[in-house]
Amino acid sequence: MSEQFDYIIVGAGSAGCVLAGRLSEDPATRVLLLEAGPPDRSLWIHLPIGYGKTMWSDTYNWRFNTDPDPNMNGRRIYWPRGKTLGGSSSINGLIYIRGQREDYDHWAALGNTGWGYEDVLPYFIKSEGNQRGAIPFHGSEGPLKVSDISARHELIEAFIDGAGQIGVPRTDDFNGAQQEGAGYYQLTTHKGWRCSTAKAYLDPGRGRQNLRIETGAFAAGLIMDGRRAVGVRFRQGGEIKSARCNAEVLLAAGSIQSPQLLQLSGIGPRALLEQHGIPVVLDAPGVGENLQDHLQIRLSFECTKPITVNDQLNSLVGKMQIGLQWLLFRSGPLAVGINQGGCFMRALADEASTPDIQFHVATLSADMAGGKVHPYSGFTMSICQLRPESRGHIRIRGADPFEPPEMQPNYLSTDLDRRTAVAGVKAVRAIAASVAMRPYVKREVKPGPQDATDDALLEFCRNNGATIFHPTGTCRMGIDPLAVVDARLRVNGVAGLRVVDCSVMPTLVSGNTNAPAVMMAEKAVDMIRADAKNKR
Repeated sequence: MSEQFDYIIVGAGSAGCVLAGRLSEDPATRVLLLEAGPPDRSLWIHLPIGYGKTMWSDTYNWRFNTDPDPNMNGRRIYWPRGKTLGGSSSINGLIYIRGQREDYDHWAALGNTGWGYEDVLPYFIKSEGNQRGAIPFHGSEGPLKVSDISARHELIEAFIDGAGQIGVPRTDDFNGAQQEGAGYYQLTTHKGWRCSTAKAYLDPGRGRQNLRIETGAFAAGLIMDGRRAVGVRFRQGGEIKSARCNAEVLLAAGSIQSPQLLQLSGIGPRALLEQHGIPVVLDAPGVGENLQDHLQIRLSFECTKPITVNDQLNSLVGKMQIGLQWLLFRSGPLAVGINQGGCFMRALADEASTPDIQFHVATLSADMAGGKVHPYSGFTMSICQLRPESRGHIRIRGADPFEPPEMQPNYLSTDLDRRTAVAGVKAVRAIAASVAMRPYVKREVKPGPQDATDDALLEFCRNNGATIFHPTGTCRMGIDPLAVVDARLRVNGVAGLRVVDCSVMPTLVSGNTNAPAVMMAEKAVDMIRADAKNKR
């Protein structure tokens, strides 16, 4: 490309769209945004319930699979990731969760100056356009719209009451003074539509002359001048093209593809690069290591009453009703996605000072996320361990940039993770057996009462656990020799290159990762601008 840019952003996902939208607010700053997927034109992207369709889309989803995980009885785990403008924010479950104060204070304690809770809270508030308005802990003017689930559901109310009966209080804000509690989630929706980061941050800037958005542009590697990144090579329309920048390349390709691109470009573990014949630019042993993810354990139940989404979707009249509800009022199941209720609690109460598991409660049931609903009235309670100790890795398989890398999560590889998974299943059963929920539970379908011992429950987790779509940590920030980026997200040992996505998280946050990804990108923009000013 003959045009010269100041910044090239690789990946138009949750972070990349924020970077492009914010940096291009300065008309003197020229920005190129590269996205491997197509534009976000599908109705299924913008309809909140539509991720049941995009979950399996070859067009809008990378549809990754992990390598066989020995801790999961050799299973490959399906890892959907967004491949369109908005990235995974265009296909996710819409839940707005920031994590716990302690998550960010821990980052700062590891040597990441400026990443404590009081440092990041202003960026959460800046990004947020919450329908509740500018109240403590929340913002009303930000681009990312956040909405309440307005209609109360009988089953979710029973779940919240049941959680209360085992000692978990009701809450109306998981992102307020404390996370612990049971209640309804807030969602990244606005007036019945999904609010992806493409909608929030890119749409306002699409007419800017200084912002160029290229879709169908699959990044193949960085252009290096010694140890300085000066551009990006990418495939578009069957051709290999290149683009160059004066200031910085900003990798926002996610926890799988950001480390993959670094390794392909000669920045990674020396032995791995030499094994695949890639010239070593920088021996960086931490690139691709430290992979973390939330393992989701789904328990499904048959409901005693025909009040679930299963009942509506299995009936022509029911389908018509929910369709009309959305068309006329922008409400109902189509407007809120799948998981309405949740809970943050301590499963290992003697060991955890803050919640260590999260519930996602759906008023439907299926064999897997995004799958066909069961023919009976059903609902699902899923749990995940919030701060897993297990660590995996991302490693290229060869020099071909278009071959997916090795993805090994190593789920349940530590004693704490195994005990927390079993305790989480027991917590689900405790709520299901509560006085409040008992009238709604006809039977536990999966795992079923035959799995009664800890060993049987752990085996159920190994055979049925799946990702809840939060891979992180593979380009982590820090000050030790295995850290990939510094506290300003600059790649250690390389000039003109930053990573701005969930791969830089040193440890996984206690909850869904979309809101933190947006926060990190908002904070990165301020750092990028400040560093550019200091160079003048």
